[in-house]
Amino acid sequence: MVVTTPTSSPPVALEQRDRPGVAALRLLHDEFVAEQRFAARLSPVTLRGYAQSFALLLSLLPSITPDQLTPASMTEFFRRLESRRRSFGRGRETVGVKNSTVATYRSKLNRFFRWLEERKHITGSPFAGLSYPHVTYEDRKYLDRASVERIFSALVLQGTWRSTFLRRRNLALFSLLLYTGVRKGELLGLRIPDVDLDRLELTVQAETSKSRQRRTVPISSRLCLVLEDYLKERQRLRHQSEYLITSTNGAPFTEDGLKHLVNQVRRLSGVAFHVHQFRHTFAVNVLNQGGDVAKLKQLLGHRDIRMTSQYLRCLPTGALRTDVERLQLDTLLT
Repeated sequence: MVVTTPTSSPPVALEQRDRPGVAALRLLHDEFVAEQRFAARLSPVTLRGYAQSFALLLSLLPSITPDQLTPASMTEFFRRLESRRRSFGRGRETVGVKNSTVATYRSKLNRFFRWLEERKHITGSPFAGLSYPHVTYEDRKYLDRASVERIFSALVLQGTWRSTFLRRRNLALFSLLLYTGVRKGELLGLRIPDVDLDRLELTVQAETSKSRQRRTVPISSRLCLVLEDYLKERQRLRHQSEYLITSTNGAPFTEDGLKHLVNQVRRLSGVAFHVHQFRHTFAVNVLNQGGDVAKLKQLLGHRDIRMTSQYLRCLPTGALRTDVERLQLDTLLT
């Protein structure tokens, strides 16, 4: 049987649903998510990650109860995660998970477990004593220049899009991703007042930011020109929506709409990319052009600079060569 990662708690048999311990664990997780949503004000993306991780825990350990949250049960959970078969593509299957995937699930579940421990529902974290997986990031997360050029070539092709509005909208959308590093949710949440072309500034409001922090980032002159063209076309069509990115009918652009657009551009450009890679591309190129991690932290809207420093792993060797070349015998500290 193929087990896939659910997006919400999976259906369970009636006798399992009626088990007091399992039901109690579900209710506790609901309480945890509600607290994180309304008190901690965490973003919907983060909350969705908590829900998906918990749903996966119940799908692999459907009879788990609070008193069974032990190091042994967590070891069994990761054993089943490693051995489950997952379908992808045209009938193909794969087995096994990356260390980074294990680390992600562990991190999201551990937030819930620590919450249970703080409220005396369990006596200790079930991850206590379990070694953390060693995670290496050897894969490149950013898009190279050739890939970006192919993507933007597809965006500006005259005959590709049904209207001038779509061409200018799509060019503005991907330019925002490339030149500001905003997240997907932040992009879709941008409103017209958030863009100040006179001061060349863009404001990401706290309610749309994953970190729940308001930040203002500079707009480059290149991005400004693209946005001006797009806004003129919007004005010509008399779109009244307060949201910056809209559909053809003037309604706010949705996550499903963005997913459909990305699939179109992937097909047209021949580049297999995802939206978040533009954030990595922005970060790596800011660092490559001499930007420091502290400034990048502010641009990306991170709470902790350790999150920002993860982008350093993406820097190619060539980007570090100039710094090494500066090391000469006569420049060494005395």
